[in-house]
Amino acid sequence: MKGNILAILKNLDFTEYEAKAYLTLLEESPLTGYAVAKNSGVPRSKIYEVLDNLAMRGDILVSPGSTPQYTPVPAKELIKSRRIKAEANLQLAEKSLAEFERSANDRENIWNITGRNEILDKVKACIVSAQKRILLEVWKEEFEELESELRQASERGVDVTIIAYGEIVSDFANVYLHYMGHKITEEYGGRWIVISGDDSEVVAGIVSLGKDSRAAWTMHVGLVMPITEFMIHDLYLMEIMEKHKDLLEESFGKNLVNLRRKFSIHPDFKKHYIK
Repeated sequence: MKGNILAILKNLDFTEYEAKAYLTLLEESPLTGYAVAKNSGVPRSKIYEVLDNLAMRGDILVSPGSTPQYTPVPAKELIKSRRIKAEANLQLAEKSLAEFERSANDRENIWNITGRNEILDKVKACIVSAQKRILLEVWKEEFEELESELRQASERGVDVTIIAYGEIVSDFANVYLHYMGHKITEEYGGRWIVISGDDSEVVAGIVSLGKDSRAAWTMHVGLVMPITEFMIHDLYLMEIMEKHKDLLEESFGKNLVNLRRKFSIHPDFKKHYIK
């Protein structure tokens, strides 16, 4: 009978010595550590370590004094405590595994977002979750709606870098004014927004079509990596234009117009993503 109970207690995270000490105290208590060792068969060299572990876990109680005495928590209370702990662990495991599974799915999927407000809400969520760096390509109109969240991100230590279309002024972000920000809306037929958060998620899309605006959100590395790197290369170009604009425009025309024409497939040299 006692051997079966020892096995059951081991299933409740008792070591063999802990189980023997607890059962001894159930049979008779209070007892000194010496008496527990003598009655349980636990070596005297180990008994106080064993009793301390049981006390810290709440399985036994200690009566302080020159010679401490030990009393077990009643069996019903022990089982109740273990049941509560087990249920809490199962709930935590259920929640954590569900979040991990959802995160794993997010890393493999591309989600469509419709509507300007909905797109900006997702961009705000990306800003809030960022811990290290935000790269943002944005027009002045959308920046003004995101400024509060961006400022809060900067205040918690996130590096915020903005490629700006239009006169965006910020005292908390690194702002790179696009060299043809005033003309590019006409050439492309609308405004877009791109954000990369911590090089791990991106939102990218058109935001100038009201309810018909379209964007994608993803954590898929196959898109996160190239989109983030394209933004970094835009920053390279901003730096190069800042230092060598005259030389580059001498070779490629004002605002590098000859390059844009060279790589256009349309007779009017404009972009026709929006129809």
